[in-house]
Amino acid sequence: MIRGVRASVLDTMGLPAPYADSRPLRTAELDLDPPGPGELLVRVGAAGLCHSDLSVIEGRRPRPVPMVLGHEAAGEVVETGPGAEREFAAGDRVVLSFVPACGGCPPCLAGRPALCEPGARANGAGALLGGGRRWRGADGERPAHHLGVSAFAEHIVVSARSAVKVDADLPFDVAALFGCAVLTGAGAVLHSARVEPGERVAVFGLGGVGLAALMAARAAGAAVLVAVDLVDAKRATALRLGATHEVPGGEDAVAAVRELTSGGADKVIDTTGSEHVLAQAYQATRPGGTTVTVGLPPADRMLSIPALGLVAEERTLRGSYLGSCVPRRDVPRFVAMYRAGLLPVPELISGRIGLDELNTGFDRLAGGAAVRQVVVL
Repeated sequence: MIRGVRASVLDTMGLPAPYADSRPLRTAELDLDPPGPGELLVRVGAAGLCHSDLSVIEGRRPRPVPMVLGHEAAGEVVETGPGAEREFAAGDRVVLSFVPACGGCPPCLAGRPALCEPGARANGAGALLGGGRRWRGADGERPAHHLGVSAFAEHIVVSARSAVKVDADLPFDVAALFGCAVLTGAGAVLHSARVEPGERVAVFGLGGVGLAALMAARAAGAAVLVAVDLVDAKRATALRLGATHEVPGGEDAVAAVRELTSGGADKVIDTTGSEHVLAQAYQATRPGGTTVTVGLPPADRMLSIPALGLVAEERTLRGSYLGSCVPRRDVPRFVAMYRAGLLPVPELISGRIGLDELNTGFDRLAGGAAVRQVVVL
């Protein structure tokens, strides 16, 4: 057992912003059980702040609490549990995926590990893939794991099925973003939308995932690339990263995108988690085109679109979780694209903070003042 691991714990969801005042996250010292069969003890090098974490803080994505939050991370293997030594060794640098894929359920066997059934059950229960929790609080509580990762901690125990080995010289702060922002955004473009050279593409929402999608669309050869967001600074960043046009978010966005793409984009990516913006993204897609959404709205929200167009205009509306990626295949591929200059991932990093600054960091994220902040541990 490792004693006195500093970790950021969420005790109560739905506290009001600003979080610098309400302080939903507290830094605590927890004990951590050693890795069990098929598990790894990992020293966290860096972890990203994502809207998926924020949605848990807000209570929009209910999770068991208390919970050690965070799901986008990279670190170094310290110890392997029984059986995990066949794939990993102490000193390996790893990127962590937020869906631990069992490898044997029907979705995994079909090449769709993002839909792993045991992984989804474990994540919903705040447990690891092998069952149970490894955190121990001073009062006897067993805090939950967040999506099998719990990235906001100095050390973590994870399933080896959550880990992907990467090169030892890949900086932790850059490597961390491949676990969520890049997998989700680039995967949505390359796997879900299948953007082809010369196509007209629009991206709604320019956070870490949206800008990663924009980078991938540029790498795929999009001829017209429209970036849509409410925040001026994010649209300026999108232009710097290869967007051909920028459009302010809002009621006029659909008409503007349709004008810039001569009647609608071939492929539209929505990353916002808003059913209203998703409806706009669908309306901004041309007949015969594809709308892909990666955002996670609250479970009770409903989408309203004209049903006739799905048939008469042969439209496609597709969801994409984890970018429809296979992490062990796609993390190395996307890292290779980064090294080739096709995915300038460091441009996503808005700033680096410490574990004790998370509440303020989530205020910045909620207010649109940051793309991807990274906790450096």
